[in-house]
Amino acid sequence: MIKANNPKIKSWLDIPADSDFPIQNIPFGVFKNRSGAGRVCTRIGDYIIDLAKVNDLGYFADLGISKSVFRNNFLNDFMALGKKTTSAVRNRISDLFNSRIKKWNTRELVKNFTHDANKVEMLLPVKVGDYTDFYSSIEHATNLGKLFRDPKNALLPNWRHLPVGYHGRASSIVVSGTPIHRPKGQQMPAGAKKPVYGPCRLLDFELEMAFVIGKESNLGQPIKTEDAENYIFGLSLFNDWSARDIQKWEYVPLGPFLGKSFASHIAPWIVTMDALEPFRVKGPKQKPAVLPYLQYEGEKNYDVNLEVLIQPENSEGKRVSLSNFKYMYWNMSQQLAHHTVNGCNVKVGDLMASGTISGKNKNSYGSMLEISMGGKHSIKMPDGSERKFIQDHDTVIMKGWCEKDGVRIGFGEASGKVLPALK
Repeated sequence: MIKANNPKIKSWLDIPADSDFPIQNIPFGVFKNRSGAGRVCTRIGDYIIDLAKVNDLGYFADLGISKSVFRNNFLNDFMALGKKTTSAVRNRISDLFNSRIKKWNTRELVKNFTHDANKVEMLLPVKVGDYTDFYSSIEHATNLGKLFRDPKNALLPNWRHLPVGYHGRASSIVVSGTPIHRPKGQQMPAGAKKPVYGPCRLLDFELEMAFVIGKESNLGQPIKTEDAENYIFGLSLFNDWSARDIQKWEYVPLGPFLGKSFASHIAPWIVTMDALEPFRVKGPKQKPAVLPYLQYEGEKNYDVNLEVLIQPENSEGKRVSLSNFKYMYWNMSQQLAHHTVNGCNVKVGDLMASGTISGKNKNSYGSMLEISMGGKHSIKMPDGSERKFIQDHDTVIMKGWCEKDGVRIGFGEASGKVLPALK
């Protein structure tokens, strides 16, 4: 067992029973302090812990970490320290707040490095260099294939042989809570003879998880499935917004472009692979057998509950999806192995998204395109309005959490409000 994962550890901090952030979590993010500078932090309960201050006070002295690593607008330099060091930091934080360890006089010093989570601004946690989006949920791919192609042959011939992906736009990835404007672009309305230009009418969310690269690879050197997790620092919630009508018109022959590049939301917290270790599960059986470079051993999927809510302006929200990351047909190790099999190198801060995560029933679909069956059905909201796709002033909220042995490891939220298109 990883030391900090011990379910018996209790913190002397007051932690709400249903918190996403027990002492067994210790995710990493970046917050803005009173002077406006970014600081690397973690969270326990409702406390933001300024790791730059913790380092200044000498609690990481034996780890030899430069002050600049924690006085930083991004986690990249911290992740680049390597898992041996970042795991040691996580374990040390666990010790600092463990009610049974009296080595450090932390109670008197807590005011020097903690903040109320409700009173700080969280920043984009990672400086994303490159961003790749996969298409790895067989349920999602099948649902879309049935909508747009022959229902009897919903999956394209390559789908069961490789993790389909495309290179997305890193510059428009924003942290949870950042409002976005409805995108504009070309569309070809049903029955029209020529395209029109204007605001997207079929705006959709995509429920995804994203993993962050914490170790560089060399150009020309593939990453094997058995080594892949050594390159993955952690996971976060991810909403890869999609303008369905823009995408439908533009995607032939090169794939997604303006229909995807306008915005994606990421939660402010990266939950480490160490914290997720207790939640490994087997993935779906892959048929036919995959090629040797995609074969793997052990449990590579993770049991992460995922929830999506739509909240109209001035109204309560409604849950429209309850899914799980464990449904993924292609796991992260396979995705990274395929991504690099041609020699493509990865760098610290690169982000890989799972693709829309859907389950086996309509209550677990990960997009409105599936939930509404392409706009044929609508969902009634608490305020009496209906939704087939996302409307202006709606806020989409994504949540994720794991639970086992009385421990809940949460990811916080990836939320974003849609503002009207700019003129």
